[in-house]
Parts: sequence; C-alpha cells; structure tokens
Amino acid sequence: MKLLYFAWVRERVGRAEETAEAPAGVSTIGELIAWLRSRGPEYEHAFESDAIRAAIDRRHAKPDAKIAGAREIAFFPPMTGG
Repeated sequence: MKLLYFAWVRERVGRAEETAEAPAGVSTIGELIAWLRSRGPEYEHAFESDAIRAAIDRRHAKPDAKIAGAREIAFFPPMTGG
C-alpha cells in the first residue's frame, strides 16, 4: 500500500510517501501506527502523538478502522481552521 505523510509528520519521517506492506497481524490504523513507530527513531518521533489523524483511500479513519484492501493511507497532524 502507499503511505502518505503530511505537514510535520512528513518532516519527521523525512519523506512524503513510500510503499510498504504491513506485516501479518497488523490490521487496523492503530496497529499500523504502532508498527510504523517500531521502524526507527524518525518514525517513533513522527508518530509519538496520539493526535495523528489518518485517512484510508481519502476517507478519514479512526484507529480501529481496518486497513485490508487499502490502496493508500495518509497520515497528518490535527488541523485548525482559520
């Protein structure tokens, strides 16, 4: 699946996007974030906040959302209006 990173998540990870395959047993957004945190210090830093938002195939998703069949998962910090 394609993983997209926006705003300071992108800055901390050091890339805007990548293709990755989650290991067996990773089936939700929350589990995917936990796996990403384990990939190295840049990911741990990027995903240290519980406020990270996600979208599966351009639709907002909660941490318990299933990722099976997702083509694209985007991660971004909370946004404020203005």
